[in-house]
Amino acid sequence: MFGYIQPDIPYLYVKDGMLYKALYCGLCKSIGGCCGQRARFALSYDMTFLSALLHNISDKDVRVEGRRCAVHPFIKRPIAEDDEITQTVACLNTILTYHKLSDDVEDEHKGRASRAFFKSGYRKAVRLHPRAAAIVEKRMKELAALEKKHCASLDMAADPFGLMIAELSDYCLKEVATEHTRSLFYAIGKWVYLIDALDDYDKDIKKKNYNPFFCAFREPTKEQMLEKNGEEVDFVFKSVFAECEESLKNIRFYFNHDLTDNIIRRGMPAATKRVRCGCHKKVKPTKIKLR
Repeated sequence: MFGYIQPDIPYLYVKDGMLYKALYCGLCKSIGGCCGQRARFALSYDMTFLSALLHNISDKDVRVEGRRCAVHPFIKRPIAEDDEITQTVACLNTILTYHKLSDDVEDEHKGRASRAFFKSGYRKAVRLHPRAAAIVEKRMKELAALEKKHCASLDMAADPFGLMIAELSDYCLKEVATEHTRSLFYAIGKWVYLIDALDDYDKDIKKKNYNPFFCAFREPTKEQMLEKNGEEVDFVFKSVFAECEESLKNIRFYFNHDLTDNIIRRGMPAATKRVRCGCHKKVKPTKIKLR
């Protein structure tokens, strides 16, 4: 994913901030164990959120213990113990990062060195989870085909990415996956694709890259596009949030879900507002402080 899925920090309970940091550090260690040390540089808060959501729906308790790491060698920090879900998410983080870098190489003809840097980790992740890698590769090819056709439908353009996240959720959740979990993850994936496209509107026009919002509305700048078509754009995002709400009502959570509720119900809408007004910055993990 792309760095947009973040908690709404002012409304995040202290207990959830501690859990979030523990999951983040646990995922970092798991990436190193599964995919190698280089792959740890691609760790994202998006995948930390995915780990929290999958653990809760799967009824897999998160065990946290105080441990040291290379970045914090003197003071023990709360770190989530490694488990099957964390290892799977670690590999997904590496696979998605590699494909995102490959997409940058195709679109902007840059980033070959970065992609090469993660190649060994990607190969390790593919060996551990070939089915997940196949899902990502298939849907990314479908997405590339739509982009080459300059698809002008926002729903159609976002569909492959939404389906990819939905299918990966089925893969991770196994027997506890339901139509409602699939619907939730589909909506989250669709939102990620659309919010990234909206954020990159002006940059894509400048570099002559495909952008679904530009193909749909044909305005020279994001500001002009939103001025003339803001209600339609808002409706698209409100529809995604409504789908998330409907799915959440029908999903069984085994533990307290204040953390994931904060991200889905507050963090995602807040990020949408920031991107819409042009004041959003993708926050690197080292820049977020949870206390």
